[in-house]
Amino acid sequence: MRRLLVVGAHSADFVWRAAGALARNSTAGGESVVVALSYGERGESGELWKQEGQTEEKVKQIRHAEAETAAAAVGARLVAFDLGDYPLRVTPEAVDRLAELMRDFAPHVVLTHPDRDPFNPDHPTAHQAVAQARLLSSGAGVDSGFRTAPPTEFLVFEPHQPELCGFVPSVFLDITSVFEAKKEAMRAMAAQRYLQRYYAERAEHRGNHARKVTGDADIRQAEAFQRLVPNVVGQL
Repeated sequence: MRRLLVVGAHSADFVWRAAGALARNSTAGGESVVVALSYGERGESGELWKQEGQTEEKVKQIRHAEAETAAAAVGARLVAFDLGDYPLRVTPEAVDRLAELMRDFAPHVVLTHPDRDPFNPDHPTAHQAVAQARLLSSGAGVDSGFRTAPPTEFLVFEPHQPELCGFVPSVFLDITSVFEAKKEAMRAMAAQRYLQRYYAERAEHRGNHARKVTGDADIRQAEAFQRLVPNVVGQL
């Protein structure tokens, strides 16, 4: 059973970029956890702020409910840190909390944002927090005097503007069989409906790339990821 941990700066980040990976893991019998470091209540909930009498607390409640529905659609469990957004400030205590979650959950794979994004200040902040927590949770790969978890695979998911974030895909994941589940998760994020079509089309584009790589004509949709640490195999 594979355990997959996806950490996003905001509550909808996992939906656009890794919902297919979560659904594939869950349908294969794996366990999936999503961490939202913030709800994106200030910078990513513009449609909600158009409602009369809206408050930040109400926006958080709506975003939490949306993210829980989306996570359930792909068989994942949501953990919300509620650290605030724009700017996202990850305190040392929050890093410790994330590292402890990693020790408890012991994921085989960790996914998060790339370390660069010229348009979103919260995404690199999230990356740094995840990278640090991951190293702390494993004892940086050496014998430690505290409880650790085995080192994980570490990948970043595709950002909105990949070319400007230094993102070069090294893994294409076929999500054809679970694409309807991803679309259901995207529909749950009503506060950002404008992204649903974009990421549905992106899945089609990456599906085309995956077909070119494999020659498998049955691949229709895919998600792209970039490995940050080498994977170890028994043979090539």
